[in-house]
Amino acid sequence: MTTLIASRPRSRPAHPPGATYCAYTPDGTRLVTVGSNNTTRLYKTGYEGEPTNIDDCQEQNLALATSNNYFVAGSEDGTVSLYSLDTNAFDRFLLRTSLPVRDVAISPDHQWCAVASDELTVRLVGVHDNTQLRTLKEHGKPTKHLTFDPKGSLLALSCTDGVIYIYSLTAEHPELIRKVDGVIGRLETESEASSRAVWHPDGRAFAAPTPTRDIQVISKNDWEKQRVFKSGHDGDITALSWSPNGALLASAGKDKKLLIWSTKDQSVIARYEYPNVTDICWHPTKNLASFTTSDGELYISPDFVPEQFASLLRLPKQPAPFIHDPLTELSNNTRRLEVSGPKPDARPRRDSVDADLDDLLDENYGDDDDFVVDDDGAGYTLNAGRKRPAEDDAIYESHTAKRGNFVQPQHHPSFQPGSTPWRGNRKYLCLNLIGFVWTVDQDSHNTVTVEFYDHEFHRDFHFTDTFLYDKACLNDKGSLFSCPPKEDGSPAVVFYRPHETWTQRNDWRIQLPKGEAVLAMSLSDSYITVTTTGNYVRIYTLFGIPVRVYRPKSTPMVTCASWRDYVLTMGNGPVGADGMSRLLYTIENIKRDEVCQNEDTVALPEGATVKSVFFSDNGDPCIYDSTGTLLTLLHWRRPSRAVWVPLLDTRLLPRLASGRKKESYFPIAVADHKFHCIILKGGDQYPYFPRPLLSEFDFAVPLTSAKPKKQSKKKKTRSGDDSMDVDGEDEEDNDFSASEADDSDSENNADPLTTKESLPLTQSFLLSSLRAAQLSDMLESSRSTASQRAALARLELDIDKTLLQLLAIECREGEDRGMRALEVVKLMKDRTGRMIEAAGKVAERYGRRILGEKIREVGERRVAGEDESEGEEEEDPFA
Repeated sequence: MTTLIASRPRSRPAHPPGATYCAYTPDGTRLVTVGSNNTTRLYKTGYEGEPTNIDDCQEQNLALATSNNYFVAGSEDGTVSLYSLDTNAFDRFLLRTSLPVRDVAISPDHQWCAVASDELTVRLVGVHDNTQLRTLKEHGKPTKHLTFDPKGSLLALSCTDGVIYIYSLTAEHPELIRKVDGVIGRLETESEASSRAVWHPDGRAFAAPTPTRDIQVISKNDWEKQRVFKSGHDGDITALSWSPNGALLASAGKDKKLLIWSTKDQSVIARYEYPNVTDICWHPTKNLASFTTSDGELYISPDFVPEQFASLLRLPKQPAPFIHDPLTELSNNTRRLEVSGPKPDARPRRDSVDADLDDLLDENYGDDDDFVVDDDGAGYTLNAGRKRPAEDDAIYESHTAKRGNFVQPQHHPSFQPGSTPWRGNRKYLCLNLIGFVWTVDQDSHNTVTVEFYDHEFHRDFHFTDTFLYDKACLNDKGSLFSCPPKEDGSPAVVFYRPHETWTQRNDWRIQLPKGEAVLAMSLSDSYITVTTTGNYVRIYTLFGIPVRVYRPKSTPMVTCASWRDYVLTMGNGPVGADGMSRLLYTIENIKRDEVCQNEDTVALPEGATVKSVFFSDNGDPCIYDSTGTLLTLLHWRRPSRAVWVPLLDTRLLPRLASGRKKESYFPIAVADHKFHCIILKGGDQYPYFPRPLLSEFDFAVPLTSAKPKKQSKKKKTRSGDDSMDVDGEDEEDNDFSASEADDSDSENNADPLTTKESLPLTQSFLLSSLRAAQLSDMLESSRSTASQRAALARLELDIDKTLLQLLAIECREGEDRGMRALEVVKLMKDRTGRMIEAAGKVAERYGRRILGEKIREVGERRVAGEDESEGEEEEDPFA
């Protein structure tokens, strides 16, 4: 955009020379200014006469914040004063500090006032009751600026050490949740330069001046750097302010420039020449802004934005300038119901991306004037009792929804297994046990890097990506990439790069039909599977030959996974009573053209979602859901026999038993009978750079809750994964073992198979039985080898050995455990009678004569080939 030199408004002498500050009331009716003298001035919006003065105020006021009924000023003598706008007079002192006050801010609900001074703490004082006081002291440095986010749940402190401290105010005691370093510079509290973090009106990001005289945007969700307003100022920035709808940004600097930036493309659309500007404020609704200078002058600038750009102020609330805005990367699964007939109050479509997003996010589709409105609170509408809007409700133009989401099903969003969202300009495209693929946004292009764990077989490589790939898969044979369709009409592209071939390596690319985008894709040793927004599943060989294209029954598609000749696809099925779509999956063998499971249900608890889908190293499907549970599919090669079996519930891990550690897990793979993942600390949901180390956990079928062990005065040295954190920190106080937690009393009252001694054996029995069942299914459906049959025999032998140990525990516990002990014997896999004979010897060792006789009877029937339940049926008098 072309920069313009706007007309110059006249100056108004408001205060003597010195720092001067201004602020509009939220309703825009009045403008308040404070300065170095003991007079406060109130200007009525649109009135050209003399302002109203409030005399006998504190001198050297350095901070100002307003509401519709009052305003608060902080002075150099350490007092924070509250003035009434109803009486235009001093009301009372809110707070006194021992050092000069540097900044004040009023919370969006007008209940709290935050006060920053040269002291090392920040105070939160109740506006209506100043005995309510909260102290923020974890930053430990003087605070120069502070700002509430638009919801009032966060408070950003710009401190003199060059760090922005983010406090959460949702709990009773404010909690420091983030330190944002490397953005603002080190400034003294009395410096004229600004380091203020100014929240964007949509609440998802804030902007702050940098030492390089640029303006950096930081996102709230991941605290990463986003877009930059650069090359505008030649001097330190002294003031910064967003327009009410977030479409524009005004900044002033020591270079005598006052600039208006376009948020959408970070370009300067207007330029003023004013020296010594200390504060800028926008009128809430009009094309009007005011700013003050250190000369004590006030400038009220009507038509602050030039006429050709004034329409930007009339737009609805605009999104913050992200490099990759999550709102523009909307799920392609959204279905909107078609409404017959035109809407009488339909909004005209604007030729912009923002207009498309408005339409997608508009909840007020399909409104009919004769539709029932829940005006009496009887519950006709969904979410009618919601007290506050959702996270991003106010980002775009809001409408009163009569039906809400009642007629719109809630679909599971699509996802690419092993990938992460954009954080700043970086994104993991793929994370697995082979290696990882990540990309960096360089504005005009991306840079893709592929790294392997085993460098003896493959070498790392990177390349310049002009296609802007956003999905990737990686295995031993090659790497697969895909990019979305472009705005210029270029179609989506699938790109495969083999690692090595016995001929000259031949990369290939395939273009999808125009307008069709990739939702998810998978790569096996035999096939490439691509699911698209056109509700198609496209399957190719590793050299780009299409072998199958079909439309699945469950749409919209969610994700896919593959292993050798098997392909698993997952999509949204029928809508349940809660309005959520049921996830359905299909598994088929492409080479044999066989369907193993057809549109079967994914077992998920209510409200849970699938986080990842993959095949284990043995070729069994696995899912990891949002509850932190890892499940595998048993008997999936037999139609209508598949069942989801839990392998691990991470919420029951001993390391989380104390409740003092907060962490989650990003799934990577199931291999070597272990769960491989990345541990995420705190509230992180995805791994970030530098790449964290992989961790592994043994399987543990959820049988009983983990309990923290009793604290011991004498510390013990332990080995294993849980004794040391990923970062090398000792976990002695936080890591507990459930097996050590049970005392003698609890063991006597607990389930005999889940006590301290028997629990590991019970886990071993369940997991070995699961492995044996999966291996048996595989041998039945394929050509088995001698080594595979031997592996199954060893597994069955291990199961019987485990049952023998459980039998010994039952026999030792007493005669009343006899029936349970006999059940243990019946679970044995051996048909030769040797293990039954060994079980009889165990019973004799503990003097269990009757049990020994029962065991011999079981052995005789088993050797004879009789069903163990036949004798019971013959003795049944009702048979």
